[in-house]
Amino acid sequence: MSVDWADVYRTSYEDLVRYLYRKVWDEERAQDLAQEAFVRVLDNQPDNARAWLFAVAANLARDEVRTVVRRRKHLTLIKAESSEAAADPDPVDVMDREQKLSAAKQALEELSDRDREVLLLWDAGLSYVEIAERTGLAVGAIGTTLSRARRRLVTAYDAVEGSHVARG
Repeated sequence: MSVDWADVYRTSYEDLVRYLYRKVWDEERAQDLAQEAFVRVLDNQPDNARAWLFAVAANLARDEVRTVVRRRKHLTLIKAESSEAAADPDPVDVMDREQKLSAAKQALEELSDRDREVLLLWDAGLSYVEIAERTGLAVGAIGTTLSRARRRLVTAYDAVEGSHVARG
């Protein structure tokens, strides 16, 4: 059976960019990686095109992060997000938003690779079956893994937020 890549693109592009953004923390780079992932999968006819696409994208993101680390650049949130929010934003609101985004990023980074991957794939809209295919977990284990990963994320976020309050 032939894969309708145009349909896969229409139904998956936004989810893929969101997934990649949470891997590389740069919107433009996430869009570039999403396009590259589609280019790399076009000649393939996998059973599950969406899962295959996310697997290729994950590998591209991993390579991207290695390159950034090798150059000793730190992953950062896009500053433009906060400046685009309003022409003359309240500085306290801007600082609060940046602090919450930074805490969320740090909390995600503190999770195990498996927990982070399962959460990001689920957030990108993949089904339990697709997540299982991508991670190698049993389909029946995905719900439990997600639940535990969410709980760990909340705990990590609360710890990060608590440390920000203690410092601030």
